[in-house]
Amino acid sequence: MEAWGYYNGRIEPLETMMIPMNDRVCYFGDGVYEAAMARNGKIFALEEHLDRFYNSAGLIRIQIAQSREEITNALYEMVGKMNCKDVFLYWQATRGTGMRQHQFLADNGPANIWITVKPGNTGDPDHQLKLVTYEDTRFLHCNIKTLNLLPNVMAAQAAVEAGCDETVFHRGEIVTECAHSNISIIKDGIFKTHPADHYILPGITRAHLIQVCKKHGIPVDEVPFTLDELRNADEIIVSSTTKLVGPACELDGQPVGGKAPELVKVIKDTYLNWFYTETE
Repeated sequence: MEAWGYYNGRIEPLETMMIPMNDRVCYFGDGVYEAAMARNGKIFALEEHLDRFYNSAGLIRIQIAQSREEITNALYEMVGKMNCKDVFLYWQATRGTGMRQHQFLADNGPANIWITVKPGNTGDPDHQLKLVTYEDTRFLHCNIKTLNLLPNVMAAQAAVEAGCDETVFHRGEIVTECAHSNISIIKDGIFKTHPADHYILPGITRAHLIQVCKKHGIPVDEVPFTLDELRNADEIIVSSTTKLVGPACELDGQPVGGKAPELVKVIKDTYLNWFYTETE
């Protein structure tokens, strides 16, 4: 598989790329990240991803020395190394390099910048997702796209072991998001999604779907909803950068959704058209 890595300006095939053991990511996962899809050499929604990248870094006081233009140029340089039409693009900033200590390094100097690219795709838009619920045990800063993803890893593995596609996090009875996606529901013609607070990552695709709904006159309610509301929703929609929009057909082994397919079709078709048009 063709894949490339970038580390502070050094570019190599990903399988040969080496990084210092004292990069703080190795000890603490001390960093933030973003991921985007590129198609035909164009990175979809890049400005929004960069907004979130710099915001996440600022919230945990990581200093990124590179400007948005410099990061953009580096990302496009990496995309340009790929020979395929569809590319998965990942980048992260980590809090420098130094001997292991929990507190910041004395100078809290500039971040290390990582970029990886590999062939990617947005998945089958007609695939119906199977979901499993999982108690949300993460910390209270889920709005920051940090590298501390162990709870997400365990939840994603739980989905695999249950024969499902994705895991739905909940805190008590309140649904938050998924292991690596946002989740929304449709009930009585209303698109409902958890508010963009510190319990969820403010997904870019989630924000796009809200725009799509408003464009088509579909009411939007950004309010927490419960597991019971999830089970009894007319439709369940999972959204992410890589998978775009996916309706669910099963939750914890029980059938769900399928009661408002016309609204799902409007939302999904509009968003897919947006994605393909922007990346022609």
